Amino acid sequence: MLITLDDLRGFTVARNFFTPTTLKRALHRMGFVQADPIRAPARAQDLILRQRVRNYHDGDIERRYASLEIEEDFFVIYGFVTKSLHALMHPRIPADDLALPWPAEKRKRAQLLLEFVRGRGVAHPREVDEHFAHGTVKNYWGGSSNATTHLLDEMHYRGLLRVARREKGIRIYQARQEEVKGVPRFNHAQDARATSERQTRIDALVDILIRIYAPLPGPSLSALLSRLRFAVPQWREELPSALQRAKERLSHARVDGVDWFWAKEDSARGAPQDTVRLLAPFDPLVRDRARFELLWGWEYRFEAYTPALKRKLGYYAMPLLWRDQVIGWGNLSVKNGELKSEFGYVGTQPRERAFKRELEAELDRMRDFLKLGSQAPATLQSALRPNDE
Repeated sequence: MLITLDDLRGFTVARNFFTPTTLKRALHRMGFVQADPIRAPARAQDLILRQRVRNYHDGDIERRYASLEIEEDFFVIYGFVTKSLHALMHPRIPADDLALPWPAEKRKRAQLLLEFVRGRGVAHPREVDEHFAHGTVKNYWGGSSNATTHLLDEMHYRGLLRVARREKGIRIYQARQEEVKGVPRFNHAQDARATSERQTRIDALVDILIRIYAPLPGPSLSALLSRLRFAVPQWREELPSALQRAKERLSHARVDGVDWFWAKEDSARGAPQDTVRLLAPFDPLVRDRARFELLWGWEYRFEAYTPALKRKLGYYAMPLLWRDQVIGWGNLSVKNGELKSEFGYVGTQPRERAFKRELEAELDRMRDFLKLGSQAPATLQSALRPNDE
């Protein structure tokens, strides 16, 4: 059967937006939800989940975190993972530490910090710092970070600590009930059983990636799978062979000179629905920018960190999906308790009554999600891309 780019667009949209369900079921169906702290008008994790969860409201995942059987952790990027996914990744240690263990002084500080957190039950980083006053360290970006916070982050990444909850966005830590032991050191002399178990775990991680982000063009599949080096740095050297196994078991089609991959159990769906969706910049449908451009023919940019004068779309432009086409973007804000919106379009704004009706319906859903109450329709301001004027 010949598959066209139109088929891929419809398939991509249909498989990404399953019938809305409960929060717990949606999380366990996805396995992972990317998190981001920017609120414009809400955080990425909440904007992602509102499209997939019935009656979801801003902040529900944080409020209900303790009852959802999930963890905050690093997968291909930081976010919320199910406990089953968490178990596949741990025990882990950072790649730079595979050859050398922590120095004795650092191990001692970590053990003292762990005992302090265990004794408190839960601990705010400020409480830990007040007790130990570890000073500052150089962070990833070359600046200065609080040394206690840095060590807490490292211990969380290694699985020694978990996030119990958040208070005003700050992670509150607790010690794990089951202490994570040292990372197994595998080599070519290990028996076949150990090798098979390791490959099974890696392949399960790859399958979760596919479930969330497929269908994927070949280069995107390779790039995304390579990011598993952050999830399982102890197995980073085995990721190329995992990629090869994935390509062998996944469905595959070559469309307009590009190889695409998805799970064999996935199948094409029916006609696109008359639905408008405002998507988070990190929604699974949007996150891979190369795929986005292949499917919809224009370059979407996340410009929150772009100087204001150089922005073309806006600080937190949210892609605007109509049926199975991403036709533009929206910038939303809340001022004096009212939702304000501005929209830009690639080409001409749709003139259909159905589009206007569904856009208003999406804005109503956004108001409900943000608990803004009923209002008169938001003022819709429109703009064309500069090169379409």
